[in-house]
Amino acid sequence: MNNKPIDRRDFLKELGMASALFAATPWLSVFSESKQTNNEKCRLGIIGPGSRGRLHMSFLAQNPKAEMAAICDIYQPSIDEALKIAPKAKVYRDYRQLLDDKSIDAVLIVTPLNTHYQIFIDACEAGKQVFCEKTIGFTMDECLAMYNKHKEVNNIFFTGQQRLFDPRYIKTMEMVHQGVFGEIAAIQTFWNRNNDWRRPVPSPELERHINWRLYKEYSKGLMTELACHQLQIGTWALNKMPETVMGTGAITFWKDGREVYDNVHTIYTFDDGKQMTFSSVISNKFYGLEEQILGNKGTVEPEKGKYYFENVDPAPGFLQLINEWENSLFEKIPFAGTSWAPETANVNNGEYITGERPKVDGTSLLLDAFVEAVITHKQPARVVEEGYYAAILSLLGHEAIERGEILTFPDKYKLNYMNHKAITNTENV
Repeated sequence: MNNKPIDRRDFLKELGMASALFAATPWLSVFSESKQTNNEKCRLGIIGPGSRGRLHMSFLAQNPKAEMAAICDIYQPSIDEALKIAPKAKVYRDYRQLLDDKSIDAVLIVTPLNTHYQIFIDACEAGKQVFCEKTIGFTMDECLAMYNKHKEVNNIFFTGQQRLFDPRYIKTMEMVHQGVFGEIAAIQTFWNRNNDWRRPVPSPELERHINWRLYKEYSKGLMTELACHQLQIGTWALNKMPETVMGTGAITFWKDGREVYDNVHTIYTFDDGKQMTFSSVISNKFYGLEEQILGNKGTVEPEKGKYYFENVDPAPGFLQLINEWENSLFEKIPFAGTSWAPETANVNNGEYITGERPKVDGTSLLLDAFVEAVITHKQPARVVEEGYYAAILSLLGHEAIERGEILTFPDKYKLNYMNHKAITNTENV
């Protein structure tokens, strides 16, 4: 592996030459015609320019093919901040008026989760191409209806699964599927923080509007806001969907009137008995976030951008000599010792997957891909399906927690046109 930081242009250049990588990761093919679209523009409307929406806008502002022509929000401070990024954008208070604007090619839906479905349906019926933040729907039925609507109108539809376009994750999956880490035994994922997840509220009547993530009417908490990213990594790595899920959740620390849990723990089990876990605690950030893909030959942690083989190099000569001396000394002392050796973690610094850790998480490439798809009118394979299944798994996990039961993946939500057990097999697309 090289030791230089990832450069976005070099990465895209390498992708253009890697036909094998396109075959395994077909959504990247959207960049194959990027040079031919240099003189074209995509006129975008941003529905919900809050903190996440403005992050997207900051990336789009760097893309000469993207024109942020309109913004829509009912909260004036968000509008004011968004206009600092796109000062020429037309302002709407009602998203339906924005959808009526025939000059808008595509919209970004970056609103509270419970509003995604209706805005998406209306956008499709207005003939717009759509980028919808994760999790795409508030319920599994909404997600399925959104998928079916997309297939009906045949529009461009992207979801906010930025890891699909992150160089670390793309290279990770290439290595996993080539068997570099051996047979994958399990996948452990977690996302830990230490904050109350609250945002400042200028007046009491705006509490639920601003802190919607904390209330069940608008949000399903950690499972829909965080888990959908990491669960998608598990199905991407194993090439199939889990069969069952169980879980638990509680409010144990942030007892401030919130309704969603401040810690959750779930276990997803596949047909061969392998398991994928997701946990989130927001009162301790020591371990941060990570996906740990565990194979019998090695481990890969794509968020860190590092991998570790099981068999590490032997200790340096001096350290090895000390260890041998200690072992020989204690072998001669006549007392009852333990009959086992503790299996603590190896001292293994690992190797970087693609040079140093990049400064971005794939969001910029995801948005660039959306712009390219809108301009070329070509929907890249499996972008929608990956986002759909990530949403369904998150919502199913949430339901398992709420019901306190082991739930089986319902046949109702398995897409008919593809084999749900091999979502990354291009032959099924």
